[in-house]
Amino acid sequence: MLSQRTRYTIRALLHLADRYGQGAVQLGEIAEAQNIPPKFLTVMLSQMSRDGLIASRRGRDGGYWLARPPSEISYGEIVRLTRGSLGLLPCASRLAYQQCANCITEEKCRLHWVMLMVRDETARILDGLSLADPVPIDTFEPAPLA
Repeated sequence: MLSQRTRYTIRALLHLADRYGQGAVQLGEIAEAQNIPPKFLTVMLSQMSRDGLIASRRGRDGGYWLARPPSEISYGEIVRLTRGSLGLLPCASRLAYQQCANCITEEKCRLHWVMLMVRDETARILDGLSLADPVPIDTFEPAPLA
């Protein structure tokens, strides 16, 4: 499951992507439009600035903007920066691998192999979508819940 931090970060970056090339966007505009607490947004945007996704300028005409074109920022990159991994289990993480506590050996653990497949498919989808890609929300049909 995505953390609130990750969801807020994606929404803030999408807001900046929608205004890419139009100059600096003030923090208050992002916070209000995306319903993100301003103090939390400040911390998130500072981290994204350190990670090279956004740039900022202080002052009356200051604000935030994407440091790279939206087409060069994938959802996968954002999730990894905010969550640390796409793996749902520590043993399925590429960057933050840890052996699961109280588990049988990974070679015998079928759940481990399933989670590797889930991680790889999740990575394929999230790395293949950028902030510039249209998401067809009006035509998307989610699979029925079982």
